[in-house]
Amino acid sequence: MKKIDWYILKKFVGTFFYSLMILLVISVVIDITEKVDDFMRNNLTLKTIIFEYYIGFIPSIAALLFPLFIFISVIFFTSKMAYRSEIIAILASGVSFRRFLRPYWVGAIGFGLMLWAANTWVVPKANRLVNAFQDNYVHRHEDAMALYDKTVRIDSFNYVTFGSWDPNYKTGASFVMQEIHGQKVTFKLKADRVSWDSTEKKWKMYNLSMRHINDLNESWTYKQDSLMKLRITPVDLVKKRDEQVAMTTPELNEYIKKQQLRGAEGLNTYLVEKYRRTAAGFMVVVLTLIGGIMASRKVRGGSGLHLALGIVISASYIIFLQFATVFSTKSNLNPLLAVWIPNVVFGALAIYLYRRAPK
Repeated sequence: MKKIDWYILKKFVGTFFYSLMILLVISVVIDITEKVDDFMRNNLTLKTIIFEYYIGFIPSIAALLFPLFIFISVIFFTSKMAYRSEIIAILASGVSFRRFLRPYWVGAIGFGLMLWAANTWVVPKANRLVNAFQDNYVHRHEDAMALYDKTVRIDSFNYVTFGSWDPNYKTGASFVMQEIHGQKVTFKLKADRVSWDSTEKKWKMYNLSMRHINDLNESWTYKQDSLMKLRITPVDLVKKRDEQVAMTTPELNEYIKKQQLRGAEGLNTYLVEKYRRTAAGFMVVVLTLIGGIMASRKVRGGSGLHLALGIVISASYIIFLQFATVFSTKSNLNPLLAVWIPNVVFGALAIYLYRRAPK
């Protein structure tokens, strides 16, 4: 790293943090206007709002927009250098275009690793604070409502269904458990009412009937009440809002492994979140190179034209990523492929722009 490299790198870092601070101030102000009614309705103190909500909200929103503001910052300071003919002077002194991009690589890799580490450990803990605050003060009424027709797969062969479930009293009605092998039901249990025994860590069932089915042979048993241990607890019946973003990567890996052992379906949302955290770091590198290559050329439109192109590319990237994510969570697109498709496409764009850039 030479003096010119440090000069560019300082501009990179300074412009990014300055623009990020402005973004965070604007985001907090907008969020306050949206939630001021909730703050007042719950009589929250300023200390509670800051240390139970915004101390988690700020890292969360910063990580969400981190790659895009890296991109905008690179375009902004690079186009300024190009407009003042600094890049022309650097290249005219005998520095190759590849060598000129060295500080961009250093900054991009550094910021990429920073975002990856934050997404792995810091941001999930921040999201945990945000989710807890919203559950306690914003969505409290919604979470206290009873659930109806709740079906959960507890292992590879067994399914349980609650006709109704009250999370406050941990009781349910019209309980059904079925053991299914292939297309055949081999066991079926019905109970009029169930409740969770927190002392025994078991389910208490009332008026239950059990049917064992073996081809044409069938047996039936009735019990007035019984305690039964199942591989499910009341916690598993409560679907927490955006719980995948509130898990650190080791916790997320453990949860996915546990659900896969159960044979649970619908894990694409969790897999997308897992792969997105690594892909976001690579996204920083790709967008930095695109911004540096695109803005290094002096044009008549100056910074305005470069920023306009940057906004268009940013919007295209977001739309591309959202489409791929929706296809994965709502359809059968592989989560790893869904998350990395935008990086591959825009990585190819970066290579194309580099080859076309005036050397």
